[in-house]
Amino acid sequence: MGMNGSTMLWPLRQGLPPADLSGAAGSASCALPARYEAVRGARQFTRTTLSQWELSERFDDVALVVSELVTNALRHALPADTPREPHEAPVRLHLMRWSSRLVCAVRDPSHASPAARETDEDCSAESGRGLFLVESFSDTWGWHPLAGSLHGKVVWALFRLEKE
Repeated sequence: MGMNGSTMLWPLRQGLPPADLSGAAGSASCALPARYEAVRGARQFTRTTLSQWELSERFDDVALVVSELVTNALRHALPADTPREPHEAPVRLHLMRWSSRLVCAVRDPSHASPAARETDEDCSAESGRGLFLVESFSDTWGWHPLAGSLHGKVVWALFRLEKE
């Protein structure tokens, strides 16, 4: 898991898209509310962004990973008993594209590290497979605590893109 120490991912450690986009071909971000309907919004945002970047052929794999990362943030990083302001959007989705890679990152306010749970041998459990799917459909994934005054973490997944 992960690419700790990679300069490509330094903005994710801070929870922000790159300030200097000269090395990136594109960057897009959206705030997501603390509701499960946010997963659909994240998928729509991903579809629109990948279409603009002419990467529509990657939508199925990327959208599955985005769905899992957002669902995990909502389920595990934002417990139902956590008081929040109704207008607060505690989860952010970042998509960043370079010529040979695409990074999907989800920022949430929890400090808890993401962990793949063991599932039953018969795979009857409905939950617990999300990070296994992220690992299966992306080239690599990882997470970083947020730096400085920001609170929480960023969980990211990297997709290699074919060179043109």
